[in-house]
Amino acid sequence: MRLRPARRRDVPRLAGILGGWVQETVWMPKLHDAEEDRAHVAMLIDRFEVTAARDWRGAQGFLARDGGWVHSLYVAPRARGQGVGARLLEAAKARTGRLELWCFQANLDARRFYARHGFAEVEFTDGAENDEKLPDVRLVWERPEGGR
Repeated sequence: MRLRPARRRDVPRLAGILGGWVQETVWMPKLHDAEEDRAHVAMLIDRFEVTAARDWRGAQGFLARDGGWVHSLYVAPRARGQGVGARLLEAAKARTGRLELWCFQANLDARRFYARHGFAEVEFTDGAENDEKLPDVRLVWERPEGGR
């Protein structure tokens, strides 16, 4: 698995990973079609730093961030539990001393993942401000004092 900046040619695969997660997640509202997912991923690549994790099969996951804000972290189903998300997150941590993100409260797997990687849950909302109208939680990771 190697990490590299995402490119426009990655849009279909990355959008498929994103859209696939939404489709397989029973509690997640299906608000966007495949074309909208592709447009969203293209916007992420154009506006933010997006890192793709690739192997011989192609992109297996991606992380999009703007400075210390993580906008997206998605991993293809067959690559989950293989350390792909951890590698993407560790690469983002190496570039900053603080990361923040929003996660849906119902996404217990993601919340456990982030807890294992040192994130603290610092704010809970009823979801009124997000598109999906689902309760969410803001998580924060800060590099320990004296850490690299």
